[in-house]
Amino acid sequence: MDFGSILNALILGVSIASIWLIAALGLTIIYGAAGVINMAHGELIMLGAYSSYMLQYYLGVPYLLCIPASFVIVALVGLILERGLIQYLYNRPLDTLLATYGVSLVLMQGVRLIFGSDPKYLAVPEIFSSNLSLGFLSISTFRVIVLLVTALLVLALWLLFYKTRFGVQVRAVMQNKEMAASFGINSSRVYMLTFALGAGLAGVAGSLFGVLNIVLPTMGASYVVQAFLMVVVGGGSLAGSVVASGVTGEMQSVFAFFTNDTFARFLIFVLIVVFLRFRPQGLFAKAGTRR
Repeated sequence: MDFGSILNALILGVSIASIWLIAALGLTIIYGAAGVINMAHGELIMLGAYSSYMLQYYLGVPYLLCIPASFVIVALVGLILERGLIQYLYNRPLDTLLATYGVSLVLMQGVRLIFGSDPKYLAVPEIFSSNLSLGFLSISTFRVIVLLVTALLVLALWLLFYKTRFGVQVRAVMQNKEMAASFGINSSRVYMLTFALGAGLAGVAGSLFGVLNIVLPTMGASYVVQAFLMVVVGGGSLAGSVVASGVTGEMQSVFAFFTNDTFARFLIFVLIVVFLRFRPQGLFAKAGTRR
């Protein structure tokens, strides 16, 4: 054990945190703004990966353009889903949970019927397949790209929700929908746009995860658990998800350094359960109660 190895573990923890955070961003927006427990979030991530695959394989679109294109495609899917189903289930959390779980099965089986169950792969520029080395530090170039994309998305979301008229409307609807309506804010439109935004963010995550791992119809399930944990621990807020992802990512990397990855995940889950036992509202409680 030396200082270089520990520092490498800490850098890897930042990378893990960025992966968990970008998986949780869309879910944070949907749950925080509309109170919807979206069980289809993992499948929206999967759709983002398959969108990038289709754009590359059939249209020859460069990978860097596939990322924003996946956002648009999956956001449109989210918009259709919200208008066709979710809008009738607000304030009915159990019904929403069951309905979105059903949607997740439909999406998964639909993709399996169209593309089959064999793994697909996304091609990236050769520079993204190398490692960055600085002295005793070494990290995958693409993981750095994921970190940068995550940081840019967090900044963009903060600006959107705290520096724009739309953000004021979203926060007003979150705190008191009836009072917001009395000021002329269309809560139905706010819910529709935030759901589409959250779905689009899941699409971006899928486009990135399709490079880190193989593209499969079931790939979303491996990310949705961590995404839900980050949202719950963070209290359903953007800042909470950022802090929760950072802390848990670093803890998993350090625990894995001293033990192994499986035992590190076990410890993380145990600590999260203990934390929620004493603070069920999460790190940052919401500013108001949704009505």
